[in-house]
Amino acid sequence: MTITIVVIFILLMLSAFFSGSETALTAASKPVMHHKEQDGDQRAGIVNRLRQYQERLIGAILLGNNLVNILASALATSVMIELFGERGVVYATAAMTALVLIFSEILPKTYALQHADSMALRVARPMSILVVVFAPVTQTIQVLVRATLHLFGSGDGPGTDRERELRGAIELHADDVVVGDHHAERTMLHGVLDLEDVGVWEIMVHRRKVQMIDITRPMEEILDTVLASPHTRIPIYDKDPDNIVGVLHAREALKAIVRGAKPETAEDVRMLSSEPWFIPDSTTLADQLKAFKERHEHFAIVVDEYGAFEGVVSLEDILEEIVGDIADETDVEVVGVQPQTDGSVIVRGDVTIRDLNRRFGWRLPDEEAATVAGLLLYETRRIPDVGQQFRFHGLEFEVLRRIRNQITRIKLREVREVATDDTN
Repeated sequence: MTITIVVIFILLMLSAFFSGSETALTAASKPVMHHKEQDGDQRAGIVNRLRQYQERLIGAILLGNNLVNILASALATSVMIELFGERGVVYATAAMTALVLIFSEILPKTYALQHADSMALRVARPMSILVVVFAPVTQTIQVLVRATLHLFGSGDGPGTDRERELRGAIELHADDVVVGDHHAERTMLHGVLDLEDVGVWEIMVHRRKVQMIDITRPMEEILDTVLASPHTRIPIYDKDPDNIVGVLHAREALKAIVRGAKPETAEDVRMLSSEPWFIPDSTTLADQLKAFKERHEHFAIVVDEYGAFEGVVSLEDILEEIVGDIADETDVEVVGVQPQTDGSVIVRGDVTIRDLNRRFGWRLPDEEAATVAGLLLYETRRIPDVGQQFRFHGLEFEVLRRIRNQITRIKLREVREVATDDTN
């Protein structure tokens, strides 16, 4: 009997080891372990590899923990039955529940949470050996588990919600820290994550706003336009704005004038211009940012599926999607968003939905339209008149100004009740 009690004690210690190891290895700091591995700590490298194959690690821990707990309970039951008869089953259940809960679960896991990094390093080697020893059994169990999950339609992989997890972590950090520039940091992090989902058509400068030069115009007029422009790169076209033949850089024109080689003809302007780079409007910001880097260029012409000119996009436009507006001494300040004292907001029709969502925390959809005016047209399926009001997506839209068929100014106000019908 004494030997049996000693064995039960050893099994409880092993159970505590498995429980503490599970908590320590899952709670250990990833940056700390990575840094220690870079410094040559082999135990940290083992921890990182164990966590890389987390299913095998958890399987081995649970297998070992259940083996020792069940065996300890069986031995304790036999001892109690020998001492107290049939009542020993009740005594064994109560005693083992208390012992396992306190000494094999709560105590080791609490210690592991308080000393996760140091304990993870200590248990790394023995756990790596156990993972290898239990590998045949745990792999068989994993096959059965996956088959069962697939049978019930739960086949999502481990990386399915990775982006959602990152966004949640960003929001959690923003909620925990409410001072300083953390709103700007949150916006930047969301901007980086959005690069894969946003197309250049959503941030490009529309052709209506692009300053262009007709190469057939008098040379003095062309040069005056270049010198007076706040932009460094200006698309040039031959008679038809859709017939873009180059991009003139103001620096090249100034260098030519300084050298005494002032352009005199349209052909001279073409010689100073670079070849236009046309990109489809479906290009994502992530792909375009990579393309800008590879081509060492900062400016591209956006065209639709028919090859028609839609607008221009620059490296600065993409960077502004990450860090916010980048103003310099040549920028023309235009107020596009005007918060009012009554809580409403007056915006220009060409203000992007993404900018409004990021500034006010709204959730306006931007899948079908890039600007607030475009969203209004899409939802109403008409061109509204001045004074008309509509409610959708938790906001009230009131048309303040319309120039021909273009909605140029809109008042937005948050409402409690969301309705899809218009109230004229």
